[in-house]
Amino acid sequence: AFDHLAAKEMEIGRYYLKQGHYVAAINRFRVVVEDFQTTTQTPEALHRLVEAYLSLGLTDEAQTAGAILGHNYQSTEWYQDSFALLTGQGLRPEAAGESWLRSVYRQVIRGEWL
Repeated sequence: AFDHLAAKEMEIGRYYLKQGHYVAAINRFRVVVEDFQTTTQTPEALHRLVEAYLSLGLTDEAQTAGAILGHNYQSTEWYQDSFALLTGQGLRPEAAGESWLRSVYRQVIRGEWL
């Protein structure tokens, strides 16, 4: 059931991304990452966040999404695509800045809970 709900969020997010409505797309992908992180949609959601954040010039957020993707889904094509997008702009997938994704990074990867 959660995978189905996450898939719907992804479908809407992809539509917004294609239309250039990056903030609306980010909000949909964020729901997948925060509320449906155990579903099969999560790797793509993180990749789409990298795409959307780069489109807006928000490199810290894009790098952090890439870092989470690389830590959890390194062998996927989603990570390889995100890695290529980031390195193509002279960036690396690493936690940077202070955003909602940075708190996800701290909790999931570093084990730091409130």
